[in-house]
Amino acid sequence: MEKSPGTCDQGNGHRTLGTMLTTRLVPAEDRRSRRLLIVLHGLGDSMAGWQWLPGALGLPDWNYLFVNAPDAYYGGFSWYDLQGDSGPGILRSRQLLFDLLDAQPQAGFPASETALLGFSQGCLMTVDVGFRYPHRLAALVGISGYVWDPEALIRERSPVAGEQRMLFTHGTRDPLIPCSDVHRQVQQLQQSGLSIVWHEFDKVHTLEGASEIRLIRDFLTRRVLL
Repeated sequence: MEKSPGTCDQGNGHRTLGTMLTTRLVPAEDRRSRRLLIVLHGLGDSMAGWQWLPGALGLPDWNYLFVNAPDAYYGGFSWYDLQGDSGPGILRSRQLLFDLLDAQPQAGFPASETALLGFSQGCLMTVDVGFRYPHRLAALVGISGYVWDPEALIRERSPVAGEQRMLFTHGTRDPLIPCSDVHRQVQQLQQSGLSIVWHEFDKVHTLEGASEIRLIRDFLTRRVLL
C-alpha cells in the first residue's frame, strides 16, 4: 500500500498518521478489492483486541484497517478523556479520523467503499465522524456506545449525512451506558432525518456473539451491494 499524506510506514503493516494514530492494514484475500472496514476500539483497548474480527465476520473481500486511539490509557488507548470535559479529545480525534479517511483514496480505498465500525468510545467516534464527513461512506456500524451532543451533530451534519446508513447496536443489560438513554439519543437523530437501524441485544457492555456478528455481516453486505 502507498503511504498516505502525513503517514509514516513503521513496517509490519503498521503506519502512523502524523505522530498520533497508529494503524494496521489486514488485506483482503482478493488483493484487488477496494472495500475497507476501519475498526475503532473502545476505552483501554487497542487494535490488538480486534484482530479476531476478520475471521469472525467471514468477509474475505474486505480489507481491514485497525486503528489505535491517540491517548495512552492503562496499557491501552482512549479516544477522549472519560473524566471531566470530553469535548477537546473528541474534537481532536474527530479531526484525526477525518484526516485518516481523507488519506484512504490515495491508498486505493474510495470513500464509497469504506465503512467505519466502532465499539464503545469507538462507537461514539463513528457516529460523530460518520454523519459529519463530507463524502458518502459505505456504512457506519456502532456497538455499545452513545452520542456526544446530539443537538450539535444535527446542526453540523454534512450535506451527505442523509445518505449515510448506520447500524447501531446496544445491550439491554449494559451497566456502563444505559440502553434507554442511548435509544433516546438515536431516536433524536432518526427524527432529524438520519438513517439509523437500531437493534437491542440481551447483553452487557460487549459483543453479544454470533447473532450480533451475523447482523453486522448482513448489514455490511447489503450496503456494498446498493
